[in-house]
Amino acid sequence: MEDALIIEMLQQRNESAINELRQKYERLCVYIAGNVLSQHEDVEECVNSACYEIWNSIPPAEPHDLKSYLCRIVRNIAINRLEYNSAAKRDSRYTVSLDEISDCVPATPDESITLSDLADSISRFLRTQDEIQRKVFVRRYTYGDSVAEIAKRFSLNEKTVATYLFRTRKKLKVFLKKEGYDYE
Repeated sequence: MEDALIIEMLQQRNESAINELRQKYERLCVYIAGNVLSQHEDVEECVNSACYEIWNSIPPAEPHDLKSYLCRIVRNIAINRLEYNSAAKRDSRYTVSLDEISDCVPATPDESITLSDLADSISRFLRTQDEIQRKVFVRRYTYGDSVAEIAKRFSLNEKTVATYLFRTRKKLKVFLKKEGYDYE
């Protein structure tokens, strides 16, 4: 089923929209949450919470890209669950990728700029990057893949992946400063 039809069903409060959403994207959601969380029960709960949040947010939200919207919700719920589960124990491989990106993306943007604006700016930036660098960046910071997994997926050396990530983060920081996210 097309995403636009699922969004329309959600806006009409048709409960079968959640079933269609699950059928189309559950494996992706489990993959994203599983890269952040180690417990299967936490992953399932995260996916269920994401479906609930989608149900409650559409309407009024009208996402242009349902897949990206859902992925962002799943990732955020999983990160919140990880923080809750580990409190002071920051030992997950996903927290490493969050630490990496925190140097170039403001944790709390200026009150005049919404998180949606920040996400749009990052998307615009990524569209200016080479395809492989964009894909490496998204696999690391959206899907939570390790450097080794990314290297294997794209038949690259791990050092090459790390270099791509470093350079892309550096360029992103410069881009965001030009966009008005000078938070240092």
